[in-house]
Amino acid sequence: MKVYDDQNIFAKILRGEIPCNKIYEDNFVLSFYDINPQKKIHALVIPKGKYIDLDDFSLKATSEEIVGFLRGVNKVAVKLGISNNTGKGYRALTNISIYGGQEVPHLHFHLFGGEKIGKMVE
Repeated sequence: MKVYDDQNIFAKILRGEIPCNKIYEDNFVLSFYDINPQKKIHALVIPKGKYIDLDDFSLKATSEEIVGFLRGVNKVAVKLGISNNTGKGYRALTNISIYGGQEVPHLHFHLFGGEKIGKMVE
């Protein structure tokens, strides 16, 4: 079983040790622009709790945290103008562990939008 690493970059951002270009924050999530954007709009949404990935989150988070996180993703999409209600849509992506391509061991969703995204997996 994996143990959460308090020294990962997102943990440091949550503690205010490393700055970020914040988009949105509430009791459950923090969202900021990716420092290496892959698309016209590339944002990250992270839960404030200590969760390694989606599997860890789904097993350990409270119902309130799960709902708060998912609503936070939508609030960010609306704020960025890419949600179905305000734009033409977006892709929400999370990577899980080594084979999934996860680089930072803190659950995070990438939101891509502002242009057609293309293939799911290449």
